[in-house]
Amino acid sequence: MDAQVSNDSLENLLNTSVQYLDNHNYHKGIQSAMNIIGLAGDNNYYLYHAHNNLGTAYEELRDTTRAKSHYKKSLKYATAANDDTLLMWAFNNLGNIYSESNRDYQKGIAYYNRVIDLAIKLDNKEELIAPNINIAWTYLDKNQSSKAKKYLDNATKILENRPLSYINAEVNTLYGRYFLALNEVDSARVYFENSVEIVDRDSLEYEGAEAYKWYAEMLFRNGNYKEAFSALKKQNIYESIVSDYQKTTQIQAANARFDVNQYQKNLELVKKDKQYQQKIIEKSNEKLILLVVAAIVLSIILIFLYKINSSRKILINELKEKNLELQKSKEASERLSNLKTQFFSTVSHELRTPLYGVIGLTTLLLEDKSLKDHKNDLKSLKFSADYLLALINDVLQINKMESKEAKLEYISFHLGDLLESITKTLEFTRIQNKNTIHLKIDQDVPQFLIGDSVRLSQIMVNLMGNALKFTERGNIWVRVKCLSATSEQCKLRFEVEDDGIGIPQSKQKEIFQEFSQIKPANYNYQGTGLGLPIVKKMLKLFESDIHLNSIENKGSNFSFEIYLQIDKEKVVLPQLEINNANNSISEEMQKDLKSRILIVDDNRINQIVTKRILEQKNFECEIAQNGNEAVEKVRNGNFDLILMDVNMPGITGMEATRKIREFNELIPVIALTAVEVEEFREEIHSAGMNDIIIKPYDTQKFYQVVYRNILPVTL
Repeated sequence: MDAQVSNDSLENLLNTSVQYLDNHNYHKGIQSAMNIIGLAGDNNYYLYHAHNNLGTAYEELRDTTRAKSHYKKSLKYATAANDDTLLMWAFNNLGNIYSESNRDYQKGIAYYNRVIDLAIKLDNKEELIAPNINIAWTYLDKNQSSKAKKYLDNATKILENRPLSYINAEVNTLYGRYFLALNEVDSARVYFENSVEIVDRDSLEYEGAEAYKWYAEMLFRNGNYKEAFSALKKQNIYESIVSDYQKTTQIQAANARFDVNQYQKNLELVKKDKQYQQKIIEKSNEKLILLVVAAIVLSIILIFLYKINSSRKILINELKEKNLELQKSKEASERLSNLKTQFFSTVSHELRTPLYGVIGLTTLLLEDKSLKDHKNDLKSLKFSADYLLALINDVLQINKMESKEAKLEYISFHLGDLLESITKTLEFTRIQNKNTIHLKIDQDVPQFLIGDSVRLSQIMVNLMGNALKFTERGNIWVRVKCLSATSEQCKLRFEVEDDGIGIPQSKQKEIFQEFSQIKPANYNYQGTGLGLPIVKKMLKLFESDIHLNSIENKGSNFSFEIYLQIDKEKVVLPQLEINNANNSISEEMQKDLKSRILIVDDNRINQIVTKRILEQKNFECEIAQNGNEAVEKVRNGNFDLILMDVNMPGITGMEATRKIREFNELIPVIALTAVEVEEFREEIHSAGMNDIIIKPYDTQKFYQVVYRNILPVTL
């Protein structure tokens, strides 16, 4: 029967429904739309319009749940009809529903944008006006004025040469709201005055009430209270007209709502009655159906259990295979990780060994007075070598942190000596940028501490190096304060402050990420971007964190707090100033020492560098090419100190030391190594070595370690 209904009949029913709704006769309008649904069959065009009318009716009756449901159904039929115009209308209606919601207004904007896409596709400029205005209106209502401007401009461009006064009034009001939100009162005033002129001229009640409401708000904010009062009076006039109309409409809607509710109840009763009759009809077949269903279910269960059992066996076999693959992958991953660690360790040694020669020879040449004219070039060469060494150390340190191999060492050190040594290491950078370093250690900070001096040194080198690099003709303050102390340990606060370029607020989190750098427009700074990430990760080992306080163009302050143990047993030799061993030992004392040192190293350049550095302090040096030769020379000779390279062909430095300790337990043996010490510090000490020097080394640190070990023997 449904298929025999002509399109003309459906069109008449549709027009009737629309007329009822226009006259606010919602009961008959809904009934007509329901009749269309019952008669339209699979005619998607009329099914769309029927559900669209139902959505409109329920929206005006403020039943947004039913309105939304019918609008979604209308979208479904518009899609099935493949009609872009119907789709535009459906999207626009859903946009109106969702845009009123504080929670789902973004869905409304998304629907409006789909209307815009379709209108552009159809080259229908008229249909572009409403969604652009609606999006702008929604953003302004949600206090997102910056997003509204684009859509207002789009609507204005389309409205050119189109005398649609009520739309022009709305657009001017929205422009006024936009500029009012930006606190640009003069611009807002121009648009509000345009809007009120249009509504007064064309007697636009709805638009007039809205325009004068915001016009009064603008005047009030600007302090024009009399004009604001006049605008409010005009608003009240327009709102009273709208209110009278709305009261009539609301009375009709209320009556209609009652009729519609009654109609819905009647429909529900009819449905229930039909359902009851259907149940009576189905009762007769229920037992048969239950038996059939039970038989089918039982068969399915049996089949299901059989398949489960079969699948279980398959899954167990697959699991065994996957576990085997996982075990192989785990072993391969561990092997690769070990190879990576071994690779970095080897690279560390191979890179540091030639650097030792470069830095050592450069240091010696700098002290040669005959090369005075080349002093600046030699300083540049040494700085480049030191920079390369720092880069190698940074890469290796990041690798160690990522592999979670890094652990704190606990050795005794002199804090003042450590900071003075760092200051001298950074001397070239300080001079290059014409900076001044101010080092202040509070008197209540213990001289000798126990902790990981190597990592503390790396932290301070990175912080002080950054301060020097990003400051020109300025000052760097390095402060150490004792916050609290017991007989066993103390809590120290380290600060590195500069008056350099500072760090923008937006970059203050980013700089602690690996390979991240600040790149000011007027500066060119080199670096890997690893320094601060290394500092942050190292401080985690100390169970601490880095704190930054910086103002752009004024400077930065980096600080951290760590606990260090107090070395109460350390004895300070009165004749040895720790701060600078080169200056503290007199020339006469150096001549009187006449100490003999055995240098054990397989590298020719390293032998020359170490020997020449020692001879500058009047030490007598002898060289052994390998571990076996060293053992024989010590057995047959008389030496006050041994500098033993750890990695040598044949027997290693540690093996040679063990052999020496079999017949000589007193002679100091200092390990020379280009490999990371943390990896085998305990093994070095257990072999009988007294101290460690990492190549390439700072000359002053080298002298300190030598004197520290040789003086107790010779004095």
